[in-house]
Amino acid sequence: MNDETIKVGDILRVSCAFTPTRVVEISDWNVSIVWPWEQIDPDSEVRWNGQYAIPRKQGSSESRLSLFQTDPAPWTLSAGDSCGVGIPEQLVRVIDIGYCDPPQDVGWLPRPHTMLIVLPVDHEDPRGLAEGDTISLPSVAPVRFELV
Repeated sequence: MNDETIKVGDILRVSCAFTPTRVVEISDWNVSIVWPWEQIDPDSEVRWNGQYAIPRKQGSSESRLSLFQTDPAPWTLSAGDSCGVGIPEQLVRVIDIGYCDPPQDVGWLPRPHTMLIVLPVDHEDPRGLAEGDTISLPSVAPVRFELV
């Protein structure tokens, strides 16, 4: 399956093997980690710092919607800690797809040409207000997905 066969409404099984990284900063809302995959784009107009923020509040809607998780859980981590980052296998629904031609300048390489916006299948959003999380394609992160 390639990303061109995916449509809004499709259900995907998504996962990403956990990879070692380090906690850079902690706030009340997020834990920032060194992103172990994509590289900073030196030609980008976006000044990405090579970090990724993961929601930290246990049980919050942000943490329930976030694909990427830490191991151990983000609310147990402190700055300087080692942890893993990945996506536990889960089912998600595609709620939107963004196509970028030319590929989108997001601050890292490779620049994505497709962005799948997804929500967990068990997430109820009767008013259609949820923004979901994004799977950027291509990606260096070893994200695996298959149509269910």
